[in-house]
Amino acid sequence: MSRSQSPTEISLSSARRIALAAQGFDTPRPTGRIDRRHLRRVMNSVGLIQIDSVNVLVRSQEMPLFSRLGNHPRSLIPDATADGELFEYWCHEASHLPVEMHPLIRWRMEEARNGSMWPGLRRIAKEKPKLVKEIRDRIYNDGPIVAGDVRTRTGPKGSWWDWDDGKAILEYLFWTGEITAQRRSSDFARVYHAPHDVLSKKTLNAPTPTQGEARREMLLLAARSVGVGTASDLFDYHRQKPQQAKPYLAELVEEGLLEQVRVEGWRDVAYMLPNTKRPREVNVRALVSPFDSLVWCRPRIERLFDFHYRIEIYVPAPKRIYGYYVLPFVLGDRIVARVDLKADRHAGELVVPGAFSEEGVDVKHVVSELMLELREMATWLGLDTVRIGAHGDLATPLAKQNRQK
Repeated sequence: MSRSQSPTEISLSSARRIALAAQGFDTPRPTGRIDRRHLRRVMNSVGLIQIDSVNVLVRSQEMPLFSRLGNHPRSLIPDATADGELFEYWCHEASHLPVEMHPLIRWRMEEARNGSMWPGLRRIAKEKPKLVKEIRDRIYNDGPIVAGDVRTRTGPKGSWWDWDDGKAILEYLFWTGEITAQRRSSDFARVYHAPHDVLSKKTLNAPTPTQGEARREMLLLAARSVGVGTASDLFDYHRQKPQQAKPYLAELVEEGLLEQVRVEGWRDVAYMLPNTKRPREVNVRALVSPFDSLVWCRPRIERLFDFHYRIEIYVPAPKRIYGYYVLPFVLGDRIVARVDLKADRHAGELVVPGAFSEEGVDVKHVVSELMLELREMATWLGLDTVRIGAHGDLATPLAKQNRQK
């Protein structure tokens, strides 16, 4: 686009469809065998999957695959990680990343080595270099360890982030890229490895781009995954600081690698990759995790879907409006409901404490489609039944639908 041209105008409904398609929701769920190819397809759309420890329903990093693929083997991500196809690092918070991104985030590892990390980790590493070397050498010489193997605490653990020196040094080494980590399936704990034990020579020997080159590529990857987004949307996707990323965004526009557009109702200019897919319709049926890349940027989903969303895990129970672990329900190209969910594994039940419709939706249609999604989720999680609670305007019609098996 030349400087004299005005940005292309895009309707809000088109922007929603573009965003959903970019996130992989324009492709029907597979009906046959689901395998590594489907995981790669999802990763190609979303770019990364945020990791979170909350397990009231299922670990959040499992949900993006269910949202896009439906019932699938829950071993897909662990197997791909064990095979060195995915790795974990700080990107949009702790994230599963394709190994192709390893060179693009090495500048973050370098910044960490130069002190850009949590002050407590930096302080301990500076104060105890001998212990840093001992722990690193142990991993390189003797193999993978967990935090308990280097515990230095003698008293009881305090708060959630009350790490002892051994754990803090492991996290320091992880942040700087001197070690890497995989998750233990039994308790979600990080198991710390030497990078060459889990990542291929091809990955580790891939050329390291300059920080500027990496930041540019990350902006292009963000644009691919959001479909259409403001500068803040693109910066947020990989947690790039705006003041550092803005010059590269301007370069990409000047070079024609990104185009500026105007989205109906948005105050700020938006950006797209040239030739971005603009579907005329998208027919989604998906419950999405609070940490799904479709919804993790709350101001963005408010602009796109007119959906005000705040997770209430840390809100005292009496003050919660919707519930503890509430998932948006996407139907068609809109977010039509929010559903509080819990897996009662002992009883074999998928519990729905509450379900709430958004304004102006066809409740009968929403209930019918939501019930199908809940039953598929229960099957995926190995739960026998769905139990509907009493909260929300959808609770009664859902309970009625649930009885009509």
